[in-house]
Amino acid sequence: MRTIRVGSRKSLLAIRQTNLVLDQLRQLHPDRIFEVVPYTTKGDQLQDVPLSVIGGKGIFVTDIETAIQQGKIDMAVHSMKDLPAILAPGCTIGAVSPREDVRDCLVFSNPNWSLANLPSGSIVGTSSLRRTLQLQRQRPDLVYRSIRGNIDSRIEKVKEGQYQAVVLAMAGLKRLGWQGGRDIFLEPLSLDICLPAVAQAALAIECRQEDTEILDLLATFNDKQVAQCVAIERQFLSLLQADCTFPISALAQTKGDGYVLQTMLASPKGECHYAQVEGKQVNTLASEAFTKLKEAGVRGLPNVENSNYP
Repeated sequence: MRTIRVGSRKSLLAIRQTNLVLDQLRQLHPDRIFEVVPYTTKGDQLQDVPLSVIGGKGIFVTDIETAIQQGKIDMAVHSMKDLPAILAPGCTIGAVSPREDVRDCLVFSNPNWSLANLPSGSIVGTSSLRRTLQLQRQRPDLVYRSIRGNIDSRIEKVKEGQYQAVVLAMAGLKRLGWQGGRDIFLEPLSLDICLPAVAQAALAIECRQEDTEILDLLATFNDKQVAQCVAIERQFLSLLQADCTFPISALAQTKGDGYVLQTMLASPKGECHYAQVEGKQVNTLASEAFTKLKEAGVRGLPNVENSNYP
């Protein structure tokens, strides 16, 4: 029987996410054999360089997509927010996982701190311009500094006092078992304060478009409702011809028998503009939000003036 080769980055979170998916696939298909093939991507190698300089979050998946195209692996598990709006030729998303907590989160070493009372001038670490600009609306008196590295290394920098807080995704923290307490304390951020990245907290399983065997297998795992929501969000990203290194948020959720889409786009001046639309026509929600932002006077869309972003 065919051994299914599954590509994954080598980071602790990436391996954990891959194993979470494979645990469920093994339950659904106990007769199938899965083999994890670890990769060190360009993004993993260049930890000290901002993502915006080295090509955005797509650099975490390019090497793995090449392996899929060349038949070296059969599929790969990605944090879906790392996937570019347009996949490599011949590749497709075969399944989307159930979604974890979509919120961002502040991580402190002081149990008495929060976003509201963090001392003025405190250093907050985040590699995301989207997070920085939204948090600046609440606390312009804080110092926001770029930080790279895996979750463990970022949290260690908080413990050492290099940063008073770092911003991380709740989904990754939960998947790795970081619940806070003792020496690390968490404050999940409400959606009113910080809208998440496109497809945040969902996992995507990518494979070759022509591999019907793998596509049939993944169809048994696919969460259709989450897949539809993230497809709406990714359509919004595609309309902007951008990636998740840009200050863009989109969160689609079900509402009755339709959907509600919340979006954010920051101007080159660092101003956050929000638009919300809802309805049953899933193919038009992203364009409606895009139009609403343009009508509100948002300028400097990423495909036109991305060099002006701070």
